[in-house]
Amino acid sequence: MYTRAGDKGQTGLYGPKRVAKDSPRVEAYGAVDELNSCLGVAISSSGRKEVSEELRWVQGRLLVAGADLASELAAKESEDRVPRIVIQDTKKLEEMIDRFQEKLPRLTSFILPGGTALSANLHLARSVCRRAERAVVSLAKKENINAELVPFLNRLSTYLFNAARYSNALEGVGDEVWVKD
Repeated sequence: MYTRAGDKGQTGLYGPKRVAKDSPRVEAYGAVDELNSCLGVAISSSGRKEVSEELRWVQGRLLVAGADLASELAAKESEDRVPRIVIQDTKKLEEMIDRFQEKLPRLTSFILPGGTALSANLHLARSVCRRAERAVVSLAKKENINAELVPFLNRLSTYLFNAARYSNALEGVGDEVWVKD
């Protein structure tokens, strides 16, 4: 199905407002959507249920983040009908990060992204997450947005880094330490 509504370079936000497809808001939720797609690729390369289940939870929260970014904040919180990222989402990421860090050796050097297919895909997702975070920070300088989005994305990139390391460890693949030339 197609509507042709975006043929002139505009797209609709939640509600009646239309904006240019290259607006900072569209850039931000577009980067979050790209991140979600990266996680879909990562999940498809995973044979580990425990990793895939967490990543599916993250994908669900990224759909919420996209909706959050695709809608302006309501004048009154009680009138807001859009799902939003909340502090509990960020705290859950912190709990998941802590679980990984208890199982992983302490890092003392930079590591190169890679290892297993799952780990490499998670590292790619982490870099896309950082881009999404930068886009949200830029948007926040211009428009009023949910303040929890930046901490959530910041924590998510840390989660993805640790998930990549953990995925390698599950398969007996060590971190590849970067050696300065």
